Amino acid sequence: MASSAELSLALVAGEVSGDMLAARLLAGLRPHLPHARFHGIGGPRMAEQGFVSDIPMDTLTVRGLFEVIPRYREIKGIQNRLRDRLLAERPAAFIGADYPGFNLGLELQLKQAGIPTVHFVSPQIWAWRGGRIKKIQQAVSHMLVIFPFEEAIYRDAGVPVTYIGHPLAEMIPLQPDQGAARRALGLDERARVVTVMPGSRMGELKYLAAPFAGAVKLLARRDPALRFIAPMAGQRQRQYFRQLLAEAGLGEVPIELLDGQSHAAIAAADAVLVASGTAALEVALFKKPMVIAYKVMRASWEIMRHMGYQPWIGLPNILAREFLVPELLQHAVTPQALADGLWQQLGDTAGAALLAQRFTEMHHSLLRNSSQESAAAVMRIITSPNRP
Repeated sequence: MASSAELSLALVAGEVSGDMLAARLLAGLRPHLPHARFHGIGGPRMAEQGFVSDIPMDTLTVRGLFEVIPRYREIKGIQNRLRDRLLAERPAAFIGADYPGFNLGLELQLKQAGIPTVHFVSPQIWAWRGGRIKKIQQAVSHMLVIFPFEEAIYRDAGVPVTYIGHPLAEMIPLQPDQGAARRALGLDERARVVTVMPGSRMGELKYLAAPFAGAVKLLARRDPALRFIAPMAGQRQRQYFRQLLAEAGLGEVPIELLDGQSHAAIAAADAVLVASGTAALEVALFKKPMVIAYKVMRASWEIMRHMGYQPWIGLPNILAREFLVPELLQHAVTPQALADGLWQQLGDTAGAALLAQRFTEMHHSLLRNSSQESAAAVMRIITSPNRP
């Protein structure tokens, strides 16, 4: 292996969750490779670990099957330029942080050229598009997985795999402090608080902002003392959220928008209305009742619903293998249904205690030192004499 000063590693994260995952990996790698160059495409958390983003991460962020079509040529051009640069550079390894539509194609070309490829984390082949395992076999030198049941899937398929635990399980305390979170946010510790999380992607906001705000309007009528807070991932998301509410005639709905602070907002809540995705797992790790919602472009939905393999779409329910919390999908995502679901969650004290117990068990199952585990796996790959 080249010296740390000469060595480079390339990474690509296409959205906020991948940025968080890759940042944890980089934090584990830096002590082993203090002078190595980490570059590619990433976000602010990766930058905190000394990562240099050659292309802004926002240029890759897109959601849904059909939503990507208008931007296909642009994104394909980015992929091709990065591929050519990496083929010339020959990094010690390429690490794709989630974002499989982009990363697996790039990994395939790099692995064929003899560059080791690591994919972190597994695409949800256990939920839909199971045929992707064939491409993964060709494209990925080593898979890093964050859910325990995924390890057997890849071993059975002959793909080298390491279960590293879920980074969120380390970042979120086993016993969150609701009082401290409320004090930090200036909320009355005696109030009933609903946290509203319509997503960090613009596509999520497009479809969920109005029904989520409509649910808040209905809940505020039922109990004017309820407090509603909504963490926004950035200024673009905040402005777009306000725009969508104004267009829907919901500009006066009593939602306090926060700049980031999503973990404090979840910890402070009595119940959470959340877009399906990593945020729903965060809510589970904070041991909170929730209603999960998922809505995309109609054409995307028609394809995706015929390709699913299991009855759950929210990560807490998938991990539990049962409907622990309500899920509302596509046409069922209405203000009335969301409000009814949240109202039931707010009033079910016994149910909240049972959820807290189940979510605590889930938390323990996901708890590993993911930074060290993932870094150790990558170090084994880049120092192996058998590459890729």
